[in-house]
Amino acid sequence: MRIGSEILLDRSLGDEEENLLDLRNLRNLVRHGEGLRLEFKMKVKFPEKIIKELVAFANTEGGHLFVGVSDAGVIEGVKFAEEEQFLLERAIEKFCFPAFTYRAYRIRLDNGREVLVYQVFESVDKPHFVQLDADPHPICYVRVEDRTIQASKEMKQILRRQNNDGISFAYGEIERLLLDHIRKNGHITLAQLVQEAQIPIWLASRKLVLLVLTRVLKIEPGESFDTYRLN
Repeated sequence: MRIGSEILLDRSLGDEEENLLDLRNLRNLVRHGEGLRLEFKMKVKFPEKIIKELVAFANTEGGHLFVGVSDAGVIEGVKFAEEEQFLLERAIEKFCFPAFTYRAYRIRLDNGREVLVYQVFESVDKPHFVQLDADPHPICYVRVEDRTIQASKEMKQILRRQNNDGISFAYGEIERLLLDHIRKNGHITLAQLVQEAQIPIWLASRKLVLLVLTRVLKIEPGESFDTYRLN
C-alpha cells in the first residue's frame, strides 16, 4: 500500500497478495455498476479531476477506483497503464493532504491492455482535502451513493471530530424544537433550524454537529444542503 510515495504493509489485511483483485473479481464488481465504494474512469487524462474521487473514498468508507472502465461498465483497459499511474500518483502527492492510505496495482486483460486499480482505505485522519494550484482554497469531498460531492462546513467538522470521545450536549429549547420538527417532517436542514428556532446560523450549525457527533442525528450530505434525520 502507499501513503504518499511510501510502501507500507498493513498487517490487519493478512497476506497482501490475497487481497488483490483478479480479472474475474474485477468483472464481478464492474457488473454491479458504480456505487458508494466503486468508481470507473476510462483514462487519467485530467488527474486533478480524478483525485477528488480518491479523497472522497478516504473521507467516507473507502473504495476502489478502476481506470480503464467506462461509465457503462465496459472493461477496455488502458494501453500505457504505467504512465497513467505515474500521472495520477504525482497528482495525489502534489494536491492531496493529509496523505491517505491506498494500494495501486494493475490487472492485465486478454487484449493486452491493463486496468489500473486504486484501492483506498477509509482514513482515521479525516478530513482529507484537494488543493489545486489554481485554487487557494482546499476542498473536502465525500462519497454519497455513486457521487462525489463537496463537503459542507458541518460535514468537515463531523469528519474532524467523529473519533473524539467525551462529546456531549445540553438538551434545551433549541434541541426540543429541532427534534419536534424532525418527528413531524422526517428531517431538518440547517436553514430550517435557523428559521424554526430563530437563532444565528453559527449556533444552528453547532447544534446540528453536536447532535450528529453524539449519534442523536445522522447527516445525509447533499450538493446544495445537508439533511439531518434521527439516527
